[in-house]
Amino acid sequence: MASDRAKALAEKQRADAKAIREAKKHSDNPEDWGMWRQLSATVKMVRDVDQKGFWILIGVVAGIIVVAEVVGIIIGHWIQGLIWGVLLAASAFLLLLGRLGRNSAYKRSQGQPGYAQVALMMLNKKKWSYTPAIEVNRQQDSVHRVVGPGGLILVGDGDANRVKPLLVNARRRHEGISYDAEVIVVSAGDGAEQVPVEQLADYIKRLPKTLTETQIQELESRIKALDAMRGRLPLPKGPLPNMKANRRAIRGR
Repeated sequence: MASDRAKALAEKQRADAKAIREAKKHSDNPEDWGMWRQLSATVKMVRDVDQKGFWILIGVVAGIIVVAEVVGIIIGHWIQGLIWGVLLAASAFLLLLGRLGRNSAYKRSQGQPGYAQVALMMLNKKKWSYTPAIEVNRQQDSVHRVVGPGGLILVGDGDANRVKPLLVNARRRHEGISYDAEVIVVSAGDGAEQVPVEQLADYIKRLPKTLTETQIQELESRIKALDAMRGRLPLPKGPLPNMKANRRAIRGR
Protein backbone atom coordinates (compact mmCIF):
# COMPACT_ATOMS: atom_id res chain seq x y z
CA MET A 1 0.00 0.00 0.00
CA ALA A 2 2.79 2.39 0.91
CA SER A 3 4.53 1.55 -2.35
CA ASP A 4 1.37 2.26 -4.34
CA ARG A 5 0.92 5.60 -2.60
CA ALA A 6 4.54 6.50 -3.31
CA LYS A 7 4.13 5.61 -6.99
CA ALA A 8 0.92 7.61 -7.19
CA LEU A 9 2.63 10.60 -5.55
CA ALA A 10 5.60 10.37 -7.91
CA GLU A 11 3.27 10.16 -10.89
CA LYS A 12 1.36 13.18 -9.68
CA GLN A 13 4.57 15.15 -9.21
CA ARG A 14 5.68 14.27 -12.75
CA ALA A 15 2.28 15.33 -14.12
CA ASP A 16 2.40 18.59 -12.18
CA ALA A 17 5.93 19.31 -13.41
CA LYS A 18 4.88 18.62 -17.00
CA ALA A 19 1.86 20.89 -16.62
CA ILE A 20 4.09 23.69 -15.30
CA ARG A 21 6.50 23.27 -18.24
CA GLU A 22 3.62 23.38 -20.71
CA ALA A 23 2.14 26.44 -19.03
CA LYS A 24 5.47 28.28 -19.22
CA LYS A 25 5.92 27.20 -22.83
CA HIS A 26 2.65 28.86 -23.85
CA SER A 27 2.75 31.68 -21.29
CA ASP A 28 2.52 35.31 -22.38
CA ASN A 29 4.28 36.37 -19.16
CA PRO A 30 7.91 37.13 -20.11
CA GLU A 31 9.12 36.08 -16.66
CA ASP A 32 8.25 32.51 -17.67
CA TRP A 33 10.26 32.73 -20.87
CA GLY A 34 13.74 31.36 -21.39
CA MET A 35 16.72 33.44 -22.45
CA TRP A 36 16.40 32.62 -26.16
CA ARG A 37 12.75 33.59 -26.31
CA GLN A 38 13.46 36.88 -24.54
CA LEU A 39 16.34 37.65 -26.90
CA SER A 40 14.14 36.79 -29.87
CA ALA A 41 11.43 39.16 -28.61
CA THR A 42 13.96 41.96 -28.20
CA VAL A 43 15.43 41.44 -31.68
CA LYS A 44 11.92 41.51 -33.16
CA MET A 45 11.13 44.75 -31.30
CA VAL A 46 14.34 46.39 -32.56
CA ARG A 47 13.60 45.22 -36.11
CA ASP A 48 10.06 46.61 -36.00
CA VAL A 49 10.86 49.91 -34.26
CA ASP A 50 14.41 50.76 -35.35
CA GLN A 51 15.27 49.20 -38.69
CA LYS A 52 18.46 51.24 -39.03
CA GLY A 53 19.68 50.00 -35.66
CA PHE A 54 18.69 46.45 -36.61
CA TRP A 55 20.86 46.48 -39.74
CA ILE A 56 23.72 48.07 -37.81
CA LEU A 57 23.45 45.16 -35.36
CA ILE A 58 23.60 42.62 -38.21
CA GLY A 59 26.49 44.47 -39.86
CA VAL A 60 28.56 44.63 -36.66
CA VAL A 61 28.12 40.90 -36.00
CA ALA A 62 28.96 39.92 -39.57
CA GLY A 63 31.89 42.35 -39.71
CA ILE A 64 33.52 40.99 -36.56
CA ILE A 65 33.26 37.41 -37.78
CA VAL A 66 34.70 38.29 -41.22
CA VAL A 67 37.60 40.30 -39.78
CA ALA A 68 38.47 37.58 -37.26
CA GLU A 69 38.35 34.92 -39.96
CA VAL A 70 40.59 36.97 -42.28
CA VAL A 71 43.11 37.42 -39.48
CA GLY A 72 42.93 33.69 -38.77
CA ILE A 73 43.64 32.85 -42.41
CA ILE A 74 46.56 35.27 -42.53
CA ILE A 75 48.23 33.73 -39.48
CA GLY A 76 47.38 30.20 -40.62
CA HIS A 77 44.77 29.38 -37.95
CA TRP A 78 41.45 29.90 -39.67
CA ILE A 79 39.53 27.63 -37.27
CA GLN A 80 40.71 29.58 -34.24
CA GLY A 81 39.93 32.78 -36.09
CA LEU A 82 36.39 31.62 -36.73
CA ILE A 83 35.91 30.59 -33.09
CA TRP A 84 37.20 33.91 -31.76
CA GLY A 85 35.11 35.76 -34.32
CA VAL A 86 31.93 34.02 -33.17
CA LEU A 87 32.71 34.65 -29.49
CA LEU A 88 33.52 38.33 -30.03
CA ALA A 89 30.49 38.76 -32.28
CA ALA A 90 28.21 37.20 -29.64
CA SER A 91 29.53 39.58 -26.97
CA ALA A 92 29.12 42.59 -29.24
CA PHE A 93 25.64 41.40 -30.22
CA LEU A 94 24.44 41.26 -26.60
CA LEU A 95 25.93 44.64 -25.68
CA LEU A 96 24.58 46.42 -28.74
CA LEU A 97 21.21 44.66 -28.51
CA GLY A 98 20.82 45.88 -24.93
CA ARG A 99 21.36 49.48 -26.01
CA LEU A 100 19.13 49.21 -29.08
CA GLY A 101 16.48 47.41 -27.03
CA ARG A 102 16.31 50.24 -24.51
CA ASN A 103 16.04 52.87 -27.23
CA SER A 104 13.38 50.87 -29.06
CA ALA A 105 11.41 50.42 -25.86
CA TYR A 106 11.22 54.17 -25.41
CA LYS A 107 10.35 54.81 -29.05
CA ARG A 108 7.62 52.17 -29.13
CA SER A 109 5.89 53.42 -25.98
CA GLN A 110 6.37 57.17 -26.38
CA GLY A 111 3.14 59.12 -26.03
CA GLN A 112 1.18 56.24 -24.50
CA PRO A 113 -0.44 56.51 -21.06
CA GLY A 114 1.96 55.17 -18.46
CA TYR A 115 5.01 55.91 -20.60
CA ALA A 116 7.25 56.44 -17.53
CA GLN A 117 6.77 52.78 -16.60
CA VAL A 118 9.25 51.87 -19.33
CA ALA A 119 12.01 53.55 -17.32
CA LEU A 120 10.83 52.09 -14.01
CA MET A 121 10.93 48.57 -15.45
CA MET A 122 14.65 49.04 -16.08
CA LEU A 123 15.41 49.47 -12.38
CA ASN A 124 17.08 46.57 -10.59
CA LYS A 125 14.22 44.61 -8.98
CA LYS A 126 16.51 43.46 -6.16
CA LYS A 127 16.97 47.06 -5.04
CA TRP A 128 13.90 48.89 -6.27
CA SER A 129 10.19 48.10 -6.40
CA TYR A 130 7.50 50.14 -8.07
CA THR A 131 3.72 50.29 -8.12
CA PRO A 132 2.06 51.78 -11.22
CA ALA A 133 -0.84 54.20 -11.31
CA ILE A 134 -1.51 54.79 -7.61
CA GLU A 135 -3.20 58.04 -8.69
CA VAL A 136 -5.00 58.49 -12.02
CA ASN A 137 -7.14 61.25 -13.52
CA ARG A 138 -9.63 61.19 -16.37
CA GLN A 139 -6.98 62.23 -18.89
CA GLN A 140 -4.98 59.12 -17.92
CA ASP A 141 -2.19 61.10 -16.28
CA SER A 142 -0.91 59.05 -13.37
CA VAL A 143 1.47 58.78 -10.44
CA HIS A 144 3.73 55.77 -9.96
CA ARG A 145 5.40 54.89 -6.67
CA VAL A 146 9.00 53.68 -6.35
CA VAL A 147 10.62 52.40 -3.15
CA GLY A 148 14.30 51.69 -2.74
CA PRO A 149 17.59 52.85 -1.23
CA GLY A 150 16.91 56.43 -2.34
CA GLY A 151 13.66 56.64 -0.40
CA LEU A 152 10.03 56.80 -1.48
CA ILE A 153 9.76 58.36 -4.95
CA LEU A 154 6.48 59.51 -6.48
CA VAL A 155 6.73 59.80 -10.26
CA GLY A 156 4.24 61.99 -12.11
CA ASP A 157 3.51 60.62 -15.58
CA GLY A 158 1.73 62.90 -18.05
CA ASP A 159 0.99 66.57 -18.59
CA ALA A 160 2.96 68.61 -16.05
CA ASN A 161 0.05 70.85 -15.03
CA ARG A 162 -2.53 68.08 -14.79
CA VAL A 163 -0.26 65.71 -12.89
CA LYS A 164 0.73 68.31 -10.27
CA PRO A 165 -2.43 67.94 -8.11
CA LEU A 166 -2.08 64.17 -8.32
CA LEU A 167 1.44 64.43 -6.96
CA VAL A 168 0.36 66.79 -4.18
CA ASN A 169 -2.37 64.38 -3.11
CA ALA A 170 -0.08 61.34 -3.28
CA ARG A 171 2.64 63.11 -1.33
CA ARG A 172 0.23 64.15 1.42
CA ARG A 173 -0.96 60.56 1.84
CA HIS A 174 2.51 59.03 1.94
CA GLU A 175 4.14 61.56 4.26
CA GLY A 176 1.89 60.22 7.01
CA ILE A 177 3.50 56.78 6.86
CA SER A 178 6.99 57.58 5.54
CA TYR A 179 8.50 58.40 8.98
CA ASP A 180 12.27 58.64 8.44
CA ALA A 181 12.02 58.02 4.69
CA GLU A 182 12.11 61.05 2.45
CA VAL A 183 9.20 61.41 0.03
CA ILE A 184 10.68 62.58 -3.27
CA VAL A 185 8.44 63.94 -5.99
CA VAL A 186 9.51 63.97 -9.64
CA SER A 187 7.54 64.70 -12.79
CA ALA A 188 8.56 62.71 -15.89
CA GLY A 189 8.27 64.37 -19.27
CA ASP A 190 9.81 66.91 -21.62
CA GLY A 191 8.72 70.07 -19.77
CA ALA A 192 11.04 72.66 -18.22
CA GLU A 193 10.86 71.22 -14.70
CA GLN A 194 10.44 67.60 -15.71
CA VAL A 195 12.89 64.71 -15.99
CA PRO A 196 12.93 63.13 -19.48
CA VAL A 197 11.66 59.57 -19.35
CA GLU A 198 14.84 58.35 -21.04
CA GLN A 199 16.84 59.72 -18.07
CA LEU A 200 14.41 58.77 -15.31
CA ALA A 201 15.94 55.40 -14.36
CA ASP A 202 19.42 56.95 -14.06
CA TYR A 203 17.98 59.87 -12.08
CA ILE A 204 16.46 57.48 -9.53
CA LYS A 205 19.61 55.35 -9.31
CA ARG A 206 21.71 58.44 -8.55
CA LEU A 207 19.57 59.52 -5.60
CA PRO A 208 21.49 59.50 -2.27
CA LYS A 209 21.14 56.16 -0.50
CA THR A 210 19.17 57.03 2.62
CA LEU A 211 17.46 53.73 3.53
CA THR A 212 18.81 50.38 4.64
CA GLU A 213 17.22 47.08 3.61
CA THR A 214 15.47 46.85 6.99
CA GLN A 215 14.07 50.35 6.63
CA ILE A 216 12.87 49.56 3.11
CA GLN A 217 11.04 46.46 4.35
CA GLU A 218 9.39 48.42 7.17
CA LEU A 219 8.37 51.16 4.74
CA GLU A 220 6.88 48.63 2.31
CA SER A 221 4.84 47.13 5.17
CA ARG A 222 3.39 50.53 6.04
CA ILE A 223 2.66 51.22 2.37
CA LYS A 224 0.87 47.89 2.09
CA ALA A 225 -1.34 48.86 5.02
CA LEU A 226 -1.98 52.27 3.46
CA ASP A 227 -3.06 50.70 0.17
CA ALA A 228 -5.28 48.22 1.98
CA MET A 229 -7.12 51.00 3.80
CA ARG A 230 -7.60 53.17 0.75
CA GLY A 231 -8.07 50.53 -1.91
CA ARG A 232 -6.13 50.49 -5.17
CA LEU A 233 -7.29 52.68 -8.03
CA PRO A 234 -8.05 50.92 -11.32
CA LEU A 235 -5.48 51.30 -14.06
CA PRO A 236 -6.37 53.88 -16.72
CA LYS A 237 -8.10 52.62 -19.82
CA GLY A 238 -6.03 52.32 -22.94
CA PRO A 239 -2.69 50.66 -23.73
CA LEU A 240 -0.04 50.71 -21.06
CA PRO A 241 3.54 49.97 -22.09
CA ASN A 242 4.40 46.34 -21.38
CA MET A 243 8.16 46.00 -21.39
CA LYS A 244 8.39 42.87 -19.27
CA ALA A 245 9.04 40.87 -22.41
CA ASN A 246 12.33 42.62 -22.91
CA ARG A 247 13.35 43.36 -19.34
CA ARG A 248 16.38 41.09 -19.28
CA ALA A 249 17.65 42.12 -22.71
CA ILE A 250 17.17 45.88 -22.30
CA ARG A 251 19.17 45.74 -19.08
CA GLY A 252 22.03 44.27 -21.04
CA ARG A 253 21.88 40.84 -19.41
